[in-house]
Amino acid sequence: MRLNRILGLSLGVVFAVVLSGCVAQYRNHGYVPSEEALAQVVVGVDTKDTVSDVIGVPGTEGILDSSGWYYVRSQFRHMGAFEPKEVDRQVVAISFDSRGTVSNIERFGLEQGRVVVLSRRVTVANTKGTTFIKQLFGNLGQISADQLLQ
Repeated sequence: MRLNRILGLSLGVVFAVVLSGCVAQYRNHGYVPSEEALAQVVVGVDTKDTVSDVIGVPGTEGILDSSGWYYVRSQFRHMGAFEPKEVDRQVVAISFDSRGTVSNIERFGLEQGRVVVLSRRVTVANTKGTTFIKQLFGNLGQISADQLLQ
């Protein structure tokens, strides 16, 4: 009787350990400022220095001309021995004009594997940009024959 009790208790402990390995664990990587912190950044007024004081330095900067700061946070779900899966991603992009003043604040998310704009605050001048189609077809008539022959 005592052996059955020990065996049952051992089996229960093993079963609990096996089940606990199947519980999802979530891990966050990176940093994205909260909406409250972003509300303190004023488009057209704040500069890189004031933004770094309010919400911190970014994880990534624009490569070519440092015109943008990017804050990225990813959340991964770990389930037992399975490969971790990204379940959420948020990107906050803060753009700066040539003077270093904030011109754009955008928040992007990940929905069903697609990047989705969650919120956007822009200056009026920046909304008058050309579309992708205009950029694509805008150069068609600007090539001359002598340029093609050279």
